[in-house]
Amino acid sequence: MSTAGRLWLPASGCGPTCLPPAGEVPAVSPVRRAGRTLAVLGTLSAGAALAALLPVLPAGDRAAALRGWARWTLRAFGVRLVVRGRPPRRPALLVANHVSWLDVLALLAVAPARMVAKREVRSWPLVGLLAAAAGTVLVDRTRPRALPATVARVTAALRAGSPVAVFPEGTTWCGAADAVACRPGRGFRPALFQAAIDAGAPVVPLRIGYRWAATGVPTTAAAFVGDDDLLRSVGRVLAARGLEVRVSVSAALHPARDADRRLLARTAESAAHAPAEAVERTPAGGRRDHASMARGTVPGKPTARRAEREEAPGAGAPSVSGWRERRVSRPGRRAWPGRRTTATPGR
Repeated sequence: MSTAGRLWLPASGCGPTCLPPAGEVPAVSPVRRAGRTLAVLGTLSAGAALAALLPVLPAGDRAAALRGWARWTLRAFGVRLVVRGRPPRRPALLVANHVSWLDVLALLAVAPARMVAKREVRSWPLVGLLAAAAGTVLVDRTRPRALPATVARVTAALRAGSPVAVFPEGTTWCGAADAVACRPGRGFRPALFQAAIDAGAPVVPLRIGYRWAATGVPTTAAAFVGDDDLLRSVGRVLAARGLEVRVSVSAALHPARDADRRLLARTAESAAHAPAEAVERTPAGGRRDHASMARGTVPGKPTARRAEREEAPGAGAPSVSGWRERRVSRPGRRAWPGRRTTATPGR
């Protein structure tokens, strides 16, 4: 690998000390752990069959199938999914913080989208097959010169009406509130935000966090960091009792055509790393106009009328005053809209 390639690769400062000691993780019985293992193997086998079907399914059915598979797989691992807010109803660039390999399942369970992933994923058994069938955009992180082509592919996908999801930090870290030094040094990398600007698509930040369901206390048990082995990490999740993943959907950011992608990335990063209490005060499915981003200013909170326009038409829209929590116990049936929409110039 070239020197430029090594310098460009994202890295976090997390290590084994960021993970909880084995004795502090509530554990299920060996019988329950064996049952979970069999359930996970079953969902992975179903994923292999799904990979063959995805390319021929209509967009709406493909999204519903991915959402259902991801939710059942989380249940097989014994992980409870909690969603705060409502996913966008139009194609968008979804951006989230990155803690664990479980993040992908959590994101697909909430808002099925074409993922952006490192090239090595394609060679992983079964996972690579499913990623290819789902239209994953692969990134060669060792070749910075290939990045413009990746941005162009994401732009084309957004223009074609496909939602795209990316972890802009480029690597995982423990996500603990007091572990700021562990964050990837450059934070949310701005390159792929240019795709949303070029496509006239909104950017929707999501916050992914892990906690114990019984107490609500955050945990790093699901984190995949440092020299942690994937099998060891999977085993830790299978053994954990009461692990919960919470996905909070923030207000959509609507960049102007001349928006600054770096400022857009910083604004999205602030939303993705905001404390859960602050995220809950943002209107679900809300909207922020970022026509002023090109001038280097950050707009204020969305108005109630704007939030209503973003959610309309349809009854039962979330209250503008706060989030409405939904605990997911079974796969949803609603499909992601497959129609193409284009942002009005100047938003």
